[in-house]
Amino acid sequence: MIHAFFLSLGQLFDRPILAVFVKSILVTLVLFAAVSVGMWFGMHALADGIAAWLGGWSGSDTFADITTIVLVIFAHWLMFRAIAVGVVGVFADEVVAAVEKKHYPGAHAQAHDVPFGRSVAMGLGSALRLIGINLLFSPLYLILLVTGVGTAVAFFLVNSWLLGRDLGDMVAARHMRKGELPKWRQRTNISRFALGAVGTGLFLVPILNLIAPVLGAAMATHAFHRGRRAS
Repeated sequence: MIHAFFLSLGQLFDRPILAVFVKSILVTLVLFAAVSVGMWFGMHALADGIAAWLGGWSGSDTFADITTIVLVIFAHWLMFRAIAVGVVGVFADEVVAAVEKKHYPGAHAQAHDVPFGRSVAMGLGSALRLIGINLLFSPLYLILLVTGVGTAVAFFLVNSWLLGRDLGDMVAARHMRKGELPKWRQRTNISRFALGAVGTGLFLVPILNLIAPVLGAAMATHAFHRGRRAS
Protein backbone atom coordinates (compact mmCIF):
# COMPACT_ATOMS: atom_id res chain seq x y z
CA MET A 1 0.00 0.00 0.00
CA ILE A 2 2.94 2.33 0.68
CA HIS A 3 4.25 1.73 -2.83
CA ALA A 4 0.80 2.45 -4.26
CA PHE A 5 0.68 5.70 -2.27
CA PHE A 6 3.97 7.00 -3.67
CA LEU A 7 3.14 5.90 -7.21
CA SER A 8 -0.17 7.75 -6.95
CA LEU A 9 1.46 10.83 -5.43
CA GLY A 10 4.00 10.90 -8.26
CA GLN A 11 1.23 10.92 -10.87
CA LEU A 12 -0.90 13.54 -9.14
CA PHE A 13 0.28 16.31 -11.48
CA ASP A 14 -0.29 14.38 -14.70
CA ARG A 15 -2.70 16.44 -16.79
CA PRO A 16 -5.73 14.05 -16.73
CA ILE A 17 -5.52 13.54 -12.95
CA LEU A 18 -4.83 17.21 -12.25
CA ALA A 19 -7.89 18.10 -14.34
CA VAL A 20 -10.06 15.77 -12.27
CA PHE A 21 -8.64 17.25 -9.06
CA VAL A 22 -9.47 20.81 -10.15
CA LYS A 23 -13.00 19.87 -11.29
CA SER A 24 -13.76 17.81 -8.20
CA ILE A 25 -12.41 20.34 -5.68
CA LEU A 26 -14.38 23.21 -7.26
CA VAL A 27 -17.64 21.26 -7.27
CA THR A 28 -16.96 19.95 -3.75
CA LEU A 29 -16.29 23.40 -2.30
CA VAL A 30 -19.39 24.94 -3.92
CA LEU A 31 -21.63 22.14 -2.62
CA PHE A 32 -19.95 22.16 0.77
CA ALA A 33 -20.45 25.92 1.18
CA ALA A 34 -24.12 25.66 0.27
CA VAL A 35 -24.72 22.75 2.64
CA SER A 36 -22.75 24.41 5.44
CA VAL A 37 -25.01 27.47 5.53
CA GLY A 38 -28.13 25.36 5.89
CA MET A 39 -26.40 23.07 8.37
CA TRP A 40 -25.42 25.94 10.68
CA PHE A 41 -28.97 27.23 10.98
CA GLY A 42 -30.38 23.71 11.33
CA MET A 43 -27.91 22.70 14.03
CA HIS A 44 -28.44 25.92 15.97
CA ALA A 45 -32.21 25.39 15.88
CA LEU A 46 -31.67 21.85 17.19
CA ALA A 47 -29.39 23.07 19.98
CA ASP A 48 -31.91 25.78 20.93
CA GLY A 49 -34.59 23.12 21.11
CA ILE A 50 -32.45 20.99 23.44
CA ALA A 51 -31.72 24.01 25.62
CA ALA A 52 -35.44 24.87 25.81
CA TRP A 53 -36.22 21.26 26.74
CA LEU A 54 -33.86 21.66 29.71
CA GLY A 55 -36.43 24.08 31.14
CA GLY A 56 -34.93 27.55 30.82
CA TRP A 57 -31.64 26.67 32.46
CA SER A 58 -29.65 29.92 32.93
CA GLY A 59 -26.77 28.60 30.85
CA SER A 60 -28.98 27.41 28.02
CA ASP A 61 -27.75 30.02 25.52
CA THR A 62 -24.14 29.08 26.13
CA PHE A 63 -25.09 25.41 25.97
CA ALA A 64 -26.84 26.00 22.65
CA ASP A 65 -23.81 27.78 21.19
CA ILE A 66 -21.32 25.13 22.37
CA THR A 67 -23.55 22.28 21.19
CA THR A 68 -23.97 23.94 17.81
CA ILE A 69 -20.22 24.36 17.37
CA VAL A 70 -19.51 20.72 18.33
CA LEU A 71 -22.25 19.37 16.06
CA VAL A 72 -21.24 21.57 13.14
CA ILE A 73 -17.56 20.61 13.42
CA PHE A 74 -18.45 16.91 13.41
CA ALA A 75 -21.05 17.31 10.67
CA HIS A 76 -18.71 19.46 8.58
CA TRP A 77 -16.00 16.80 8.61
CA LEU A 78 -18.50 14.09 7.75
CA MET A 79 -20.28 16.18 5.14
CA PHE A 80 -17.05 17.31 3.47
CA ARG A 81 -15.91 13.71 3.20
CA ALA A 82 -19.29 12.57 1.85
CA ILE A 83 -19.43 15.33 -0.76
CA ALA A 84 -15.77 14.93 -1.75
CA VAL A 85 -16.01 11.15 -2.22
CA GLY A 86 -19.36 11.48 -4.01
CA VAL A 87 -18.04 14.12 -6.40
CA VAL A 88 -14.79 12.32 -7.19
CA GLY A 89 -16.84 9.17 -7.78
CA VAL A 90 -18.45 10.95 -10.72
CA PHE A 91 -15.02 11.69 -12.25
CA ALA A 92 -13.15 8.65 -10.91
CA ASP A 93 -13.15 6.79 -14.23
CA GLU A 94 -10.84 9.45 -15.67
CA VAL A 95 -8.36 8.96 -12.81
CA VAL A 96 -8.46 5.18 -13.04
CA ALA A 97 -8.02 5.28 -16.82
CA ALA A 98 -4.99 7.59 -16.52
CA VAL A 99 -3.30 5.32 -13.97
CA GLU A 100 -4.06 2.19 -15.99
CA LYS A 101 -2.78 3.75 -19.21
CA LYS A 102 0.57 4.55 -17.58
CA HIS A 103 1.11 1.52 -15.36
CA TYR A 104 -1.20 -1.26 -16.62
CA PRO A 105 -1.60 -0.78 -20.39
CA GLY A 106 -2.81 -4.34 -20.96
CA ALA A 107 -5.65 -3.98 -18.47
CA HIS A 108 -6.41 -0.50 -19.80
CA ALA A 109 -6.87 -1.88 -23.31
CA GLN A 110 -9.43 -4.41 -22.05
CA ALA A 111 -11.30 -2.05 -19.72
CA HIS A 112 -14.76 -0.64 -20.36
CA ASP A 113 -15.37 3.02 -19.62
CA VAL A 114 -18.01 3.47 -16.93
CA PRO A 115 -21.07 5.29 -18.35
CA PHE A 116 -21.57 8.76 -16.88
CA GLY A 117 -24.98 7.81 -15.49
CA ARG A 118 -23.51 4.90 -13.58
CA SER A 119 -20.67 7.12 -12.31
CA VAL A 120 -23.21 9.62 -10.97
CA ALA A 121 -25.21 6.80 -9.34
CA MET A 122 -22.06 5.38 -7.72
CA GLY A 123 -20.96 8.81 -6.47
CA LEU A 124 -24.39 9.58 -5.03
CA GLY A 125 -24.57 6.11 -3.49
CA SER A 126 -21.17 6.63 -1.83
CA ALA A 127 -22.25 9.93 -0.26
CA LEU A 128 -25.62 8.62 0.96
CA ARG A 129 -24.10 5.39 2.29
CA LEU A 130 -21.46 7.34 4.22
CA ILE A 131 -24.03 9.63 5.84
CA GLY A 132 -26.56 6.87 6.48
CA ILE A 133 -24.13 4.38 8.05
CA ASN A 134 -22.55 7.03 10.27
CA LEU A 135 -25.98 8.19 11.44
CA LEU A 136 -26.83 4.55 12.15
CA PHE A 137 -23.70 4.21 14.27
CA SER A 138 -24.08 7.62 15.95
CA PRO A 139 -25.69 6.16 19.13
CA LEU A 140 -22.63 3.93 19.51
CA TYR A 141 -20.33 6.93 18.97
CA LEU A 142 -22.19 8.86 21.67
CA ILE A 143 -22.11 5.95 24.14
CA LEU A 144 -18.38 5.52 23.61
CA LEU A 145 -17.88 9.28 23.93
CA VAL A 146 -19.69 9.37 27.28
CA THR A 147 -17.75 6.38 28.60
CA GLY A 148 -14.48 7.75 27.21
CA VAL A 149 -13.71 4.55 25.32
CA GLY A 150 -12.72 4.34 21.68
CA THR A 151 -15.06 6.76 19.88
CA ALA A 152 -12.30 7.78 17.47
CA VAL A 153 -11.35 4.13 16.89
CA ALA A 154 -14.94 3.10 16.13
CA PHE A 155 -15.41 6.06 13.80
CA PHE A 156 -12.13 5.31 12.02
CA LEU A 157 -12.97 1.62 11.55
CA VAL A 158 -16.47 2.28 10.20
CA ASN A 159 -15.28 4.92 7.75
CA SER A 160 -12.27 2.89 6.60
CA TRP A 161 -14.63 0.06 5.67
CA LEU A 162 -16.95 2.43 3.80
CA LEU A 163 -14.18 4.22 1.91
CA GLY A 164 -12.46 0.96 0.99
CA ARG A 165 -15.66 -0.29 -0.62
CA ASP A 166 -16.23 2.92 -2.56
CA LEU A 167 -12.67 3.26 -3.86
CA GLY A 168 -12.50 -0.39 -4.83
CA ASP A 169 -15.79 -0.22 -6.74
CA MET A 170 -14.54 2.76 -8.75
CA VAL A 171 -11.87 0.54 -10.32
CA ALA A 172 -13.69 -2.79 -10.40
CA ALA A 173 -16.59 -1.25 -12.33
CA ARG A 174 -14.28 -0.91 -15.36
CA HIS A 175 -13.35 -4.59 -15.36
CA MET A 176 -16.31 -6.55 -13.97
CA ARG A 177 -20.00 -6.92 -14.53
CA LYS A 178 -22.17 -5.49 -11.79
CA GLY A 179 -23.21 -8.99 -10.66
CA GLU A 180 -19.59 -10.00 -10.14
CA LEU A 181 -18.85 -7.25 -7.63
CA PRO A 182 -20.29 -8.90 -4.47
CA LYS A 183 -17.99 -11.97 -4.75
CA TRP A 184 -15.02 -9.77 -5.56
CA ARG A 185 -15.74 -7.64 -2.47
CA GLN A 186 -15.75 -10.75 -0.28
CA ARG A 187 -12.37 -11.85 -1.66
CA THR A 188 -10.79 -8.45 -1.14
CA ASN A 189 -12.18 -7.39 2.25
CA ILE A 190 -8.80 -7.03 3.95
CA SER A 191 -6.98 -5.20 1.15
CA ARG A 192 -9.88 -2.81 0.60
CA PHE A 193 -10.08 -2.09 4.32
CA ALA A 194 -6.36 -1.26 4.33
CA LEU A 195 -6.93 1.05 1.37
CA GLY A 196 -9.84 2.69 3.15
CA ALA A 197 -7.77 3.13 6.31
CA VAL A 198 -5.07 5.01 4.42
CA GLY A 199 -7.68 7.16 2.69
CA THR A 200 -9.50 7.91 5.94
CA GLY A 201 -6.19 8.87 7.54
CA LEU A 202 -5.53 11.31 4.70
CA PHE A 203 -8.94 12.92 5.29
CA LEU A 204 -7.84 13.71 8.85
CA VAL A 205 -4.82 15.75 7.72
CA PRO A 206 -5.40 19.38 6.69
CA ILE A 207 -4.43 20.13 3.06
CA LEU A 208 -4.00 16.41 2.34
CA ASN A 209 -7.74 15.97 2.84
CA LEU A 210 -8.24 18.02 -0.33
CA ILE A 211 -6.33 15.52 -2.48
CA ALA A 212 -7.45 12.44 -0.54
CA PRO A 213 -10.32 11.41 -2.88
CA VAL A 214 -8.26 11.66 -6.10
CA LEU A 215 -5.21 10.10 -4.46
CA GLY A 216 -7.44 7.35 -3.09
CA ALA A 217 -8.85 6.54 -6.53
CA ALA A 218 -5.32 6.29 -7.94
CA MET A 219 -4.19 4.07 -5.05
CA ALA A 220 -7.25 1.87 -5.52
CA THR A 221 -6.23 1.31 -9.14
CA HIS A 222 -2.80 0.03 -8.11
CA ALA A 223 -4.31 -2.11 -5.34
CA PHE A 224 -6.86 -3.64 -7.72
CA HIS A 225 -4.38 -4.63 -10.43
CA ARG A 226 -1.64 -5.78 -8.08
CA GLY A 227 -4.24 -7.89 -6.28
CA ARG A 228 -5.29 -9.52 -9.54
CA ARG A 229 -1.69 -10.31 -10.40
CA ALA A 230 -1.12 -11.87 -6.99
CA SER A 231 -4.20 -14.06 -7.32
